[in-house]
Amino acid sequence: MKVIIRNTQHEASVWAAHYIVSKMKAKAAETDKPFVLGLATGSTPVETYNELVRMYKAGEVSFKNVITFNMDEYVGLPESHPESYHSFMHKYFFDHVDVPAGNIHILNGNAPDLQKECDEYEKKIAATEGFDLFLGGVGEDGHLAFNEPFSSLVSRTRVMTLTYDTRVVNSRFFDNDVNKVPKQAMSVGVATVLGSKEVLILAFGGKKARAVQMAVEGPYTHYVTLSALQAHPAGTIVADDLAAGEIKVNTYRYFKAIEAAENEK
Repeated sequence: MKVIIRNTQHEASVWAAHYIVSKMKAKAAETDKPFVLGLATGSTPVETYNELVRMYKAGEVSFKNVITFNMDEYVGLPESHPESYHSFMHKYFFDHVDVPAGNIHILNGNAPDLQKECDEYEKKIAATEGFDLFLGGVGEDGHLAFNEPFSSLVSRTRVMTLTYDTRVVNSRFFDNDVNKVPKQAMSVGVATVLGSKEVLILAFGGKKARAVQMAVEGPYTHYVTLSALQAHPAGTIVADDLAAGEIKVNTYRYFKAIEAAENEK
């Protein structure tokens, strides 16, 4: 695991966007196979999407040969609802870049058979030869996607019941009314994410500091599902200073030194 630390959320978000584009271009230089990208929702990745959109409009990158899969979707929320993840992704990303519509995959939270929808999602991912990079976020309790505490670390895409705490956090998108937040969501599993060639997790703000500390310095445990990133060969957490605020000083210095050494190569 690596931790990339920047002073501000904006700096960290821009770094993540440029890193993603660098990986897209590196693959394009070697093969004409599409770049398979996992994507997240919520407030955390918005600035990264903003930078990706800016780079596209500036002619610095194209997404025509990209296939995307989103992490999750609420159960029972109409796709047209402003807080559905279908709406979110089109508002902040898909409506502004050239990802072909047929290359966009988001779970259908209104499917007649939810588990069948989850199983088919896994099959579609497998048919692409897997993710080249998965961009994700982390919850305040250390959960990855909607894999709440005590989720299996070998889980695959499935229907999840959201904890009350998660619904309270997400209620800011639903008029601060926890009763408006769906009680279930469909989510890729921990193993789905860890099957990616690379995993890039964004963590911003002091409220994420405890989650980052537990994932980086704590044990490998299903209590903190992000800690599973410890076992990934190319897992990276991208944090601002606030989110890195609870890791040990020597841990902070170690990751800063590693990045500086790599930049000198």
